[in-house]
Amino acid sequence: MLPKKSLDFLKKLLNTSGPSGFEEETAKCYREYLATFADRVYTDVTGNTFGVLNEKAKLKVMLAGHYDEIGFQITHISDEGLLYFRNVGGIDKLTVPGTEIEILTEKHGKIPGVIGKKPIHLLTPKERDQAMELKNLWIDIGAENKKEAQKVITIGDPVAYRNNCEIYGKYRIKSKGLDDKIGAFIVAETLRELSKRKINVAVFCVGTVQEELGLRGATTSAFGVNPDVGFAVDVGFASDTPDVNKKEIGEASLGKGPILTRDANNNPVLGRMIRKVAKKHKVSIQERAGFRASGGTDTAQIQLTKSGVATALVAIPNRYMHTQVEICDLRDAENAIKLLTETIASLKPNDTFIPGMK
Repeated sequence: MLPKKSLDFLKKLLNTSGPSGFEEETAKCYREYLATFADRVYTDVTGNTFGVLNEKAKLKVMLAGHYDEIGFQITHISDEGLLYFRNVGGIDKLTVPGTEIEILTEKHGKIPGVIGKKPIHLLTPKERDQAMELKNLWIDIGAENKKEAQKVITIGDPVAYRNNCEIYGKYRIKSKGLDDKIGAFIVAETLRELSKRKINVAVFCVGTVQEELGLRGATTSAFGVNPDVGFAVDVGFASDTPDVNKKEIGEASLGKGPILTRDANNNPVLGRMIRKVAKKHKVSIQERAGFRASGGTDTAQIQLTKSGVATALVAIPNRYMHTQVEICDLRDAENAIKLLTETIASLKPNDTFIPGMK
Protein backbone atom coordinates (compact mmCIF):
# COMPACT_ATOMS: atom_id res chain seq x y z
CA MET A 1 0.00 0.00 0.00
CA LEU A 2 1.15 3.56 -0.63
CA PRO A 3 2.88 5.29 2.32
CA LYS A 4 0.77 7.66 4.40
CA LYS A 5 2.87 10.65 3.33
CA SER A 6 2.22 9.82 -0.32
CA LEU A 7 -1.51 9.36 0.24
CA ASP A 8 -1.67 12.66 2.09
CA PHE A 9 -0.03 14.36 -0.89
CA LEU A 10 -2.45 12.72 -3.32
CA LYS A 11 -5.45 13.90 -1.31
CA LYS A 12 -4.01 17.40 -1.02
CA LEU A 13 -3.35 17.51 -4.78
CA LEU A 14 -6.88 16.31 -5.59
CA ASN A 15 -8.33 18.94 -3.28
CA THR A 16 -6.70 21.76 -5.22
CA SER A 17 -8.65 23.40 -8.02
CA GLY A 18 -7.07 24.21 -11.37
CA PRO A 19 -9.13 24.26 -14.56
CA SER A 20 -6.98 24.40 -17.69
CA GLY A 21 -5.22 27.77 -17.86
CA PHE A 22 -5.79 28.47 -14.14
CA GLU A 23 -3.55 25.88 -12.43
CA GLU A 24 -1.76 28.17 -9.96
CA GLU A 25 -3.06 26.56 -6.75
CA THR A 26 -2.20 23.08 -8.04
CA ALA A 27 1.26 24.18 -9.18
CA LYS A 28 2.04 25.57 -5.72
CA CYS A 29 1.02 22.29 -4.08
CA TYR A 30 3.15 20.36 -6.57
CA ARG A 31 6.22 22.57 -6.12
CA GLU A 32 6.11 22.27 -2.35
CA TYR A 33 6.05 18.48 -2.50
CA LEU A 34 8.78 18.11 -5.15
CA ALA A 35 11.02 20.46 -3.18
CA THR A 36 11.32 17.85 -0.40
CA PHE A 37 13.37 15.48 -2.57
CA ALA A 38 14.25 16.97 -6.00
CA ASP A 39 17.63 18.56 -6.76
CA ARG A 40 15.89 21.50 -8.39
CA VAL A 41 12.26 22.64 -8.71
CA TYR A 42 10.86 25.34 -10.98
CA THR A 43 7.73 26.42 -12.85
CA ASP A 44 7.86 27.79 -16.40
CA VAL A 45 5.92 30.68 -17.94
CA THR A 46 3.17 28.34 -19.18
CA GLY A 47 2.60 26.96 -15.67
CA ASN A 48 4.29 23.56 -15.97
CA THR A 49 6.15 22.51 -12.81
CA PHE A 50 9.44 20.60 -12.93
CA GLY A 51 11.36 18.51 -10.43
CA VAL A 52 14.85 17.46 -11.54
CA LEU A 53 17.36 14.79 -10.51
CA ASN A 54 20.92 14.29 -11.80
CA GLU A 55 20.44 17.12 -14.28
CA LYS A 56 23.84 16.98 -15.99
CA ALA A 57 23.63 13.33 -17.07
CA LYS A 58 23.93 12.59 -20.79
CA LEU A 59 20.58 10.82 -21.32
CA LYS A 60 17.52 12.88 -20.37
CA VAL A 61 14.22 11.31 -19.29
CA MET A 62 10.97 13.25 -18.96
CA LEU A 63 8.00 12.07 -16.89
CA ALA A 64 4.76 13.94 -17.56
CA GLY A 65 1.38 13.93 -15.84
CA HIS A 66 -1.03 16.80 -16.47
CA TYR A 67 -2.49 18.48 -13.39
CA ASP A 68 -5.06 20.69 -15.07
CA GLU A 69 -8.72 19.66 -14.86
CA ILE A 70 -11.91 20.31 -16.79
CA GLY A 71 -14.12 23.13 -15.55
CA PHE A 72 -15.91 26.31 -16.57
CA GLN A 73 -15.42 30.08 -16.85
CA ILE A 74 -17.83 32.91 -16.04
CA THR A 75 -19.04 34.83 -19.12
CA HIS A 76 -22.03 36.89 -17.89
CA ILE A 77 -23.85 38.05 -14.75
CA SER A 78 -27.62 38.44 -15.11
CA ASP A 79 -29.88 41.03 -13.47
CA GLU A 80 -31.07 38.26 -11.14
CA GLY A 81 -27.51 37.70 -9.90
CA LEU A 82 -27.14 34.40 -11.76
CA LEU A 83 -23.87 33.55 -13.50
CA TYR A 84 -23.60 32.20 -17.02
CA PHE A 85 -20.56 30.22 -18.11
CA ARG A 86 -18.71 28.33 -20.80
CA ASN A 87 -16.87 25.03 -20.62
CA VAL A 88 -13.12 24.67 -20.18
CA GLY A 89 -12.21 21.29 -21.67
CA GLY A 90 -14.48 18.41 -22.62
CA ILE A 91 -17.59 18.53 -20.42
CA ASP A 92 -20.23 15.78 -20.29
CA LYS A 93 -23.37 17.93 -20.51
CA LEU A 94 -25.55 15.14 -19.08
CA THR A 95 -23.81 15.38 -15.70
CA VAL A 96 -23.76 19.16 -15.27
CA PRO A 97 -27.17 20.24 -13.82
CA GLY A 98 -27.24 20.23 -10.01
CA THR A 99 -23.45 20.14 -9.72
CA GLU A 100 -21.83 21.86 -6.74
CA ILE A 101 -18.96 24.09 -7.85
CA GLU A 102 -16.53 26.68 -6.54
CA ILE A 103 -15.60 29.89 -8.33
CA LEU A 104 -11.93 30.82 -8.01
CA THR A 105 -11.81 34.56 -7.43
CA GLU A 106 -8.66 36.63 -6.99
CA LYS A 107 -9.88 38.80 -4.11
CA HIS A 108 -12.54 36.73 -2.35
CA GLY A 109 -11.17 33.19 -2.45
CA LYS A 110 -13.37 30.29 -3.45
CA ILE A 111 -17.07 31.15 -3.77
CA PRO A 112 -19.41 28.13 -3.57
CA GLY A 113 -22.30 27.73 -5.95
CA VAL A 114 -24.58 25.25 -7.69
CA ILE A 115 -25.38 24.82 -11.38
CA GLY A 116 -29.10 25.35 -11.88
CA LYS A 117 -31.66 24.74 -14.62
CA LYS A 118 -35.38 24.84 -15.26
CA PRO A 119 -37.21 22.22 -13.11
CA ILE A 120 -38.04 18.95 -14.87
CA HIS A 121 -41.74 19.66 -14.31
CA LEU A 122 -41.53 22.66 -16.64
CA LEU A 123 -39.63 20.94 -19.43
CA THR A 124 -41.34 19.77 -22.60
CA PRO A 125 -41.29 15.99 -23.26
CA LYS A 126 -38.61 16.56 -25.93
CA GLU A 127 -36.46 18.63 -23.56
CA ARG A 128 -36.59 15.90 -20.92
CA ASP A 129 -34.92 13.44 -23.32
CA GLN A 130 -32.01 15.72 -24.23
CA ALA A 131 -28.93 17.00 -22.46
CA MET A 132 -29.29 20.64 -21.50
CA GLU A 133 -27.05 23.00 -23.46
CA LEU A 134 -24.59 24.83 -21.21
CA LYS A 135 -25.90 28.18 -22.48
CA ASN A 136 -29.26 27.31 -20.88
CA LEU A 137 -27.74 26.60 -17.45
CA TRP A 138 -26.50 29.03 -14.82
CA ILE A 139 -24.61 29.18 -11.53
CA ASP A 140 -26.45 30.28 -8.39
CA ILE A 141 -24.23 31.68 -5.61
CA GLY A 142 -27.10 32.99 -3.49
CA ALA A 143 -26.82 36.56 -4.74
CA GLU A 144 -30.10 38.50 -4.85
CA ASN A 145 -29.17 40.65 -7.86
CA LYS A 146 -26.42 41.58 -10.31
CA LYS A 147 -24.89 44.25 -8.07
CA GLU A 148 -24.53 41.82 -5.18
CA ALA A 149 -22.96 39.15 -7.41
CA GLN A 150 -20.52 41.68 -8.89
CA LYS A 151 -19.12 42.40 -5.44
CA VAL A 152 -17.42 38.98 -5.43
CA ILE A 153 -17.44 37.71 -9.03
CA THR A 154 -15.52 39.02 -12.05
CA ILE A 155 -16.12 38.08 -15.67
CA GLY A 156 -13.55 35.43 -16.62
CA ASP A 157 -13.31 33.85 -13.16
CA PRO A 158 -12.57 30.11 -13.49
CA VAL A 159 -14.96 27.54 -12.05
CA ALA A 160 -14.06 24.08 -10.70
CA TYR A 161 -16.06 21.15 -9.42
CA ARG A 162 -16.29 21.15 -5.61
CA ASN A 163 -13.66 19.05 -3.81
CA ASN A 164 -14.94 15.53 -3.12
CA CYS A 165 -11.89 13.28 -2.67
CA GLU A 166 -12.73 10.06 -0.82
CA ILE A 167 -11.18 6.60 -0.48
CA TYR A 168 -13.61 3.71 -1.01
CA GLY A 169 -12.86 0.52 0.88
CA LYS A 170 -9.19 -0.45 0.80
CA TYR A 171 -8.06 0.59 -2.65
CA ARG A 172 -10.55 2.69 -4.63
CA ILE A 173 -10.36 6.47 -4.72
CA LYS A 174 -13.12 8.80 -5.93
CA SER A 175 -12.58 12.44 -6.85
CA LYS A 176 -13.02 15.13 -9.41
CA GLY A 177 -9.85 15.70 -11.40
CA LEU A 178 -8.38 12.20 -11.19
CA ASP A 179 -7.89 12.90 -14.89
CA ASP A 180 -5.07 13.51 -14.54
CA LYS A 181 -3.91 14.40 -11.07
CA ILE A 182 -3.44 10.67 -10.46
CA GLY A 183 -0.87 10.79 -13.28
CA ALA A 184 0.84 13.88 -11.89
CA PHE A 185 0.96 12.11 -8.51
CA ILE A 186 2.56 9.01 -10.04
CA VAL A 187 5.34 10.92 -11.80
CA ALA A 188 6.09 12.84 -8.59
CA GLU A 189 6.23 9.61 -6.59
CA THR A 190 8.47 8.03 -9.21
CA LEU A 191 10.89 10.93 -8.84
CA ARG A 192 10.75 10.53 -5.06
CA GLU A 193 11.64 6.83 -5.36
CA LEU A 194 14.46 7.58 -7.79
CA SER A 195 15.85 10.21 -5.42
CA LYS A 196 16.76 7.35 -3.06
CA ARG A 197 18.91 5.65 -5.71
CA LYS A 198 22.02 6.28 -7.75
CA ILE A 199 20.76 6.76 -11.30
CA ASN A 200 22.64 6.99 -14.60
CA VAL A 201 20.29 9.43 -16.35
CA ALA A 202 18.83 12.88 -15.82
CA VAL A 203 15.16 12.79 -14.80
CA PHE A 204 12.70 15.64 -15.26
CA CYS A 205 9.35 15.12 -13.53
CA VAL A 206 6.79 17.50 -15.05
CA GLY A 207 3.30 18.41 -13.94
CA THR A 208 1.93 19.71 -17.22
CA VAL A 209 -0.84 22.24 -17.82
CA GLN A 210 -3.61 22.77 -20.38
CA GLU A 211 -3.71 19.16 -21.58
CA GLU A 212 -7.50 19.36 -21.73
CA LEU A 213 -7.20 22.24 -24.22
CA GLY A 214 -4.91 20.45 -26.65
CA LEU A 215 -1.74 19.14 -24.96
CA ARG A 216 -0.40 22.67 -24.69
CA GLY A 217 1.74 22.30 -21.56
CA ALA A 218 3.39 19.16 -22.91
CA THR A 219 4.37 21.12 -26.02
CA THR A 220 6.24 23.84 -24.15
CA SER A 221 7.73 21.67 -21.40
CA ALA A 222 9.08 19.01 -23.76
CA PHE A 223 10.61 21.71 -25.96
CA GLY A 224 12.34 23.14 -22.89
CA VAL A 225 13.62 19.81 -21.56
CA ASN A 226 14.42 18.27 -24.98
CA PRO A 227 14.38 14.72 -23.57
CA ASP A 228 15.69 11.53 -25.17
CA VAL A 229 12.98 9.46 -23.48
CA GLY A 230 9.50 10.56 -22.43
CA PHE A 231 6.92 8.80 -20.29
CA ALA A 232 3.40 10.22 -20.06
CA VAL A 233 1.11 8.99 -17.30
CA ASP A 234 -2.58 9.57 -17.89
CA VAL A 235 -5.88 7.81 -17.28
CA GLY A 236 -7.44 5.25 -19.62
CA PHE A 237 -10.98 3.98 -20.02
CA ALA A 238 -11.87 1.18 -17.62
CA SER A 239 -13.96 -1.51 -19.29
CA ASP A 240 -15.22 -3.26 -16.15
CA THR A 241 -18.62 -1.53 -16.15
CA PRO A 242 -21.77 -2.46 -18.12
CA ASP A 243 -22.23 -1.32 -21.72
CA VAL A 244 -18.57 -0.50 -22.41
CA ASN A 245 -17.68 -1.89 -25.83
CA LYS A 246 -14.58 -4.03 -25.19
CA LYS A 247 -14.35 -4.86 -28.88
CA GLU A 248 -13.74 -1.18 -29.54
CA ILE A 249 -11.53 -0.05 -26.65
CA GLY A 250 -10.10 -3.33 -25.34
CA GLU A 251 -10.17 -4.62 -21.77
CA ALA A 252 -8.89 -2.88 -18.64
CA SER A 253 -10.11 -3.36 -15.07
CA LEU A 254 -9.51 -1.39 -11.90
CA GLY A 255 -6.91 -3.02 -9.68
CA LYS A 256 -5.20 -5.19 -12.30
CA GLY A 257 -2.32 -2.85 -13.05
CA PRO A 258 -1.50 0.10 -15.31
CA ILE A 259 -2.31 -0.11 -19.01
CA LEU A 260 0.50 -0.32 -21.56
CA THR A 261 -0.45 0.69 -25.07
CA ARG A 262 0.84 -0.30 -28.50
CA ASP A 263 0.23 2.36 -31.14
CA ALA A 264 2.04 5.08 -33.08
CA ASN A 265 2.65 7.14 -29.92
CA ASN A 266 4.69 4.42 -28.26
CA ASN A 267 8.28 3.66 -29.21
CA PRO A 268 8.56 -0.11 -29.77
CA VAL A 269 12.07 -0.42 -28.32
CA LEU A 270 11.06 1.40 -25.15
CA GLY A 271 7.87 -0.64 -25.01
CA ARG A 272 9.77 -3.91 -25.05
CA MET A 273 12.06 -2.61 -22.31
CA ILE A 274 9.11 -1.66 -20.07
CA ARG A 275 7.46 -5.06 -20.52
CA LYS A 276 10.75 -6.82 -19.73
CA VAL A 277 11.04 -4.79 -16.51
CA ALA A 278 7.42 -5.61 -15.60
CA LYS A 279 8.11 -9.32 -15.99
CA LYS A 280 11.39 -9.19 -14.07
CA HIS A 281 9.93 -7.28 -11.12
CA LYS A 282 6.53 -9.01 -11.22
CA VAL A 283 4.58 -5.81 -11.82
CA SER A 284 0.99 -6.38 -12.92
CA ILE A 285 0.20 -4.69 -16.24
CA GLN A 286 -2.67 -4.67 -18.72
CA GLU A 287 -2.26 -4.52 -22.50
CA ARG A 288 -4.29 -2.46 -24.93
CA ALA A 289 -4.14 -1.19 -28.49
CA GLY A 290 -4.52 2.58 -28.67
CA PHE A 291 -8.04 4.02 -28.52
CA ARG A 292 -7.12 5.93 -31.68
CA ALA A 293 -4.22 5.58 -34.12
CA SER A 294 -2.36 8.50 -32.49
CA GLY A 295 -2.86 11.56 -30.31
CA GLY A 296 -5.05 12.16 -27.28
CA THR A 297 -2.46 12.36 -24.49
CA ASP A 298 0.75 14.23 -23.71
CA THR A 299 2.64 11.24 -25.16
CA ALA A 300 1.91 12.32 -28.72
CA GLN A 301 3.13 15.86 -28.21
CA ILE A 302 6.31 14.84 -26.39
CA GLN A 303 7.10 12.34 -29.14
CA LEU A 304 7.12 15.06 -31.81
CA THR A 305 9.43 17.45 -29.96
CA LYS A 306 12.32 18.76 -32.05
CA SER A 307 13.85 15.73 -33.85
CA GLY A 308 11.73 13.18 -31.98
CA VAL A 309 11.57 11.46 -28.59
CA ALA A 310 11.21 7.79 -27.60
CA THR A 311 7.88 7.81 -25.78
CA ALA A 312 5.61 5.50 -23.82
CA LEU A 313 2.16 5.95 -22.31
CA VAL A 314 1.35 4.44 -18.93
CA ALA A 315 -2.38 4.70 -18.25
CA ILE A 316 -4.39 4.21 -15.06
CA PRO A 317 -7.85 2.63 -15.54
CA ASN A 318 -10.52 5.23 -14.77
CA ARG A 319 -14.29 4.96 -14.42
CA TYR A 320 -16.65 7.86 -15.20
CA MET A 321 -14.00 9.95 -16.96
CA HIS A 322 -14.71 13.70 -17.27
CA THR A 323 -17.36 13.70 -14.58
CA GLN A 324 -17.31 14.93 -10.97
CA VAL A 325 -16.90 11.39 -9.60
CA GLU A 326 -14.04 9.66 -11.39
CA ILE A 327 -12.80 6.45 -9.74
CA CYS A 328 -9.36 4.81 -9.88
CA ASP A 329 -7.62 2.06 -7.90
CA LEU A 330 -4.60 2.88 -5.74
CA ARG A 331 -3.01 -0.48 -6.55
CA ASP A 332 -2.74 0.57 -10.19
CA ALA A 333 -0.97 3.77 -9.12
CA GLU A 334 1.40 1.80 -6.92
CA ASN A 335 2.25 -0.62 -9.73
CA ALA A 336 2.79 2.27 -12.14
CA ILE A 337 5.25 3.91 -9.72
CA LYS A 338 7.19 0.66 -9.37
CA LEU A 339 7.20 0.03 -13.12
CA LEU A 340 8.46 3.51 -13.98
CA THR A 341 11.02 3.55 -11.17
CA GLU A 342 12.57 0.23 -12.17
CA THR A 343 12.51 1.06 -15.88
CA ILE A 344 14.26 4.41 -15.43
CA ALA A 345 16.72 2.94 -12.92
CA SER A 346 17.72 0.38 -15.56
CA LEU A 347 18.52 2.99 -18.24
CA LYS A 348 22.11 3.59 -19.29
CA PRO A 349 23.64 6.70 -20.91
CA ASN A 350 24.30 4.97 -24.23
CA ASP A 351 20.92 3.26 -24.63
CA THR A 352 19.40 3.70 -28.09
CA PHE A 353 15.71 3.57 -28.95
CA ILE A 354 15.87 3.63 -32.74
CA PRO A 355 13.38 1.02 -34.03
CA GLY A 356 14.97 -1.90 -35.83
CA MET A 357 18.45 -1.18 -34.45
CA LYS A 358 18.18 -3.13 -31.19
